[in-house]
Amino acid sequence: MQLKQIVAVAIIDSFESPTKMLAARRNRPVELAGLWEFPGGKVEPGESQIDAVHRELREELGVQLNLGAEIIGPHAQGWVLNERAAMRVWFATISEGTPDTLDGHDQLAWLGLDDSLGTVVPWIEADAPIVTACLAQAHAGSTCSTA
Repeated sequence: MQLKQIVAVAIIDSFESPTKMLAARRNRPVELAGLWEFPGGKVEPGESQIDAVHRELREELGVQLNLGAEIIGPHAQGWVLNERAAMRVWFATISEGTPDTLDGHDQLAWLGLDDSLGTVVPWIEADAPIVTACLAQAHAGSTCSTA
């Protein structure tokens, strides 16, 4: 079954020696408001996943990105979020702009890439396993794409 494809990024301060990651707090819909997530969004019809990542981060945070390695999920489409959607997530650094809460979020925070990452803010439940994988991959030094 093909799920709706969502794309997102784990924005880190550096590919070479990451110490923190930018998280975004949702302001809608009501059931997700106040919970934290990886910024991103839906892939539009006819749009590549990479183009969608760049478009979504321009719209949501007003930044341009350098994409790094993907945080590979257990499903062909990445990480299953619910019965309708799955999300692919990449590490990224900001190449241009200063992150701001332009759309979908009311707060941003740089969080330490340490064992408290999964508990320092209330994450959207579906993002929790991605947070764990993100932390493990960052500690393993696998944030930069090999392509």
